[in-house]
Amino acid sequence: MKRAMARELCMKILYEMSMQKKYDRDILNYYLESESEQLDEQREYVTTAVTSFLEKIEEVDALIEQYAIGWHVDRLAKVDLAILRLAITEMQYIDDIPKNVSINEALELAKKYSTEESSPFINGILDKLIKKEV
Repeated sequence: MKRAMARELCMKILYEMSMQKKYDRDILNYYLESESEQLDEQREYVTTAVTSFLEKIEEVDALIEQYAIGWHVDRLAKVDLAILRLAITEMQYIDDIPKNVSINEALELAKKYSTEESSPFINGILDKLIKKEV
């Protein structure tokens, strides 16, 4: 499995957590088991990304609300929320992934899974986050 596919799997895991309103390792473990043959060298990335999100969910959601001015995470489309959560987790807590890669991959996921308006919305939030750090 390539990193882009592993990132897509992470997005699906975060989406399912949001839909079920269940934020624990059970959903992660289910996907790790059901996708075990395909994961190979990406198992560590998937585990790290989802676990990092679970450990920092409050901080990640606070950043989303800070930069998605006027939007609360409960009002965002669940797919967009999952994409933002994954990208911000990568950008803030996974050091070996360049921030521009996280943004580009988030935009690709938005183009594939969300609406036409989602890519600019997601890009705007992630761009503000990066500019804040400079």
